[in-house]
Amino acid sequence: MNCQSHLNRHIAPEKLARRWFLRDCGVGLGAIALSQLAGIPTAQASSDPIAPKQPHFSPKAKNIIFLFMAGAPSHLELFDYKPDLVKFDGTLPPPELLEGYRAAFIKPNSKLMGPKFKFGRHGECGAEISELLPHLAGVADDLTIIKSMTTDAFNHAPGQLQMSTGSQQFGKPSLGAWSLYGLGSECNNLPGFVVFNTGKKGPSAGSANWGSGYLPPVYQGAPFRTVGDPVLYLSNPPGIDRELQRESLDAINALNQQHFDEFGDPQIEARIRSFEMAYQMQATAPDVTDLTQEPQHILDLYGAEPGVRSFANSCLLARRLVENGVRFVEIFHEAWDQHGELVKDIKQNCVDTDQAAAALITDLKQRGLLEDTLVVWGGEFGRTPMVEGDSNDGRDHHPNAFTMWLAGGGTNAGLTLGETDNLGFNVVGDPVHVRDLHATILKLLGFDHSRLTYKFQGLDQRLTGVEQAYVVNKLIA
Repeated sequence: MNCQSHLNRHIAPEKLARRWFLRDCGVGLGAIALSQLAGIPTAQASSDPIAPKQPHFSPKAKNIIFLFMAGAPSHLELFDYKPDLVKFDGTLPPPELLEGYRAAFIKPNSKLMGPKFKFGRHGECGAEISELLPHLAGVADDLTIIKSMTTDAFNHAPGQLQMSTGSQQFGKPSLGAWSLYGLGSECNNLPGFVVFNTGKKGPSAGSANWGSGYLPPVYQGAPFRTVGDPVLYLSNPPGIDRELQRESLDAINALNQQHFDEFGDPQIEARIRSFEMAYQMQATAPDVTDLTQEPQHILDLYGAEPGVRSFANSCLLARRLVENGVRFVEIFHEAWDQHGELVKDIKQNCVDTDQAAAALITDLKQRGLLEDTLVVWGGEFGRTPMVEGDSNDGRDHHPNAFTMWLAGGGTNAGLTLGETDNLGFNVVGDPVHVRDLHATILKLLGFDHSRLTYKFQGLDQRLTGVEQAYVVNKLIA
């Protein structure tokens, strides 16, 4: 329906919404030009906003599974062994090291604390991995480890937002939303972007981690559960059968469509899609999320147990969802904020996550899915080489240096990139800012990060923002 057809319907001027005018009056060559200026493939003009689309160039990855270790794992206990921290354990750090440094809770009298666990070299690549991660060590040659991550945030909510959306401010689209916006979905009966939460609590930044921001709401993540119905109220109540539900839904959708035709509000369109998706999911989601269909040796590989809320179950569900065409799956495990009791708590974190994360890589690989699926592991920042205040067993938030790893999806397997100083405090080689990581992930998905944009408030908005971001080509095979 174009601008002229709307005007011919004699709609009252006060009902001609600005959103409708800007969307529907850009017809013909003008619409094509606008889509090009926005950096969107021309297929974006499709009536289905999540229809599959072609990226800017041939992608190496088609799907993403992001294992978000919310709370910030200590790189010094897991991936970045520092002999000098052992040597100078219990001493004050050099004064110049802390000059101008901003921290969440660190105090001037905070002393250096050596790593609490042993490290070893693993795989043909010789990756340095802690004894806390024996299963991950077994797939070392499939990992691309980044020891030189940096961020701007030193508190949890801003840090998680920056990792998820590229900005410390609320209201920006998440990486998952951008991925779905750019590539669309290959699945009509499941959401294109699914989220699990397996930690003791939800992430500090809440649902903004998987929100769509200023993108249309059809691109936001859909939270799933690992126990019971994957989505609340997915099952029909007594007395409501499939036929009656279809008739009711058709009537509701018809009314919503009339309203949408008048006003063009994307929230109405999102509601129509959500109702229809919920109906489709009732037939599909219970089957896809039924882990009892998995053979025992696969459950054992992950350490999964059907009917239990766990990181292991979520990883196995992530593989099943990707198999069924879901574009982006994100698993939040909020349990890594060790200001105290570091040894006890990080041990438990690794017991909860190590086996399943390694199993996910192994399982994807043996099914031929790892080549097209990018697995990302990491938190919002790192931890300090110093103990926190008077504590003798905890580390503070640290934005200057931390570690993440990637696997599959066209990454350079077996590579360890970057280096920190002898105390693990600052990056001294191959720094990778969060913006650079996002630019690289988009490159793996087939996008030039500077051209994947969305017009909002008069600007061509993008995931990597207005500051300089670099694709880290060393990470790409």
